[in-house]
Amino acid sequence: MLKASTALRNAMLVTGSLKARMDGGFLKLYSGAVPSDADAALGSAVLLCLITKDGDGTTGLTFATTATGGAVTKTVAEVWAGANVATGTVSFWRFVKTGDTGGASTTEERVQGQAALTGSELLMTSLSLTSGAPNHIDYCTLALPA
Repeated sequence: MLKASTALRNAMLVTGSLKARMDGGFLKLYSGAVPSDADAALGSAVLLCLITKDGDGTTGLTFATTATGGAVTKTVAEVWAGANVATGTVSFWRFVKTGDTGGASTTEERVQGQAALTGSELLMTSLSLTSGAPNHIDYCTLALPA
């Protein structure tokens, strides 16, 4: 299940859209135990891959300027990519803003979900990542429940 942090939910209710709050952020793929929610610390999870614009390691990602059917997608023209920094099996992901510490927080704006081959928030062709190998995210859609 897609989980938004307390800070992101509060911001969306008062000061801006999910797009406005999360544009410029990064998608991080992890192995290990899935935190109970987006406010929880990463614990012993291992970062496997940092996804950035064009895989440059520093430029944040953006979402489309329009939403359809209660969902927003990645900007189509943008390449979301990264090189795996560790070898392991992806179990979950977080979309975070610059400077997110990964610690327990109700002030960090985050979105978290599970990764799987089917029936999950992040569908991947393989969950096994090898350090140094390239990784691409071709499609990304974040939807709010009806």
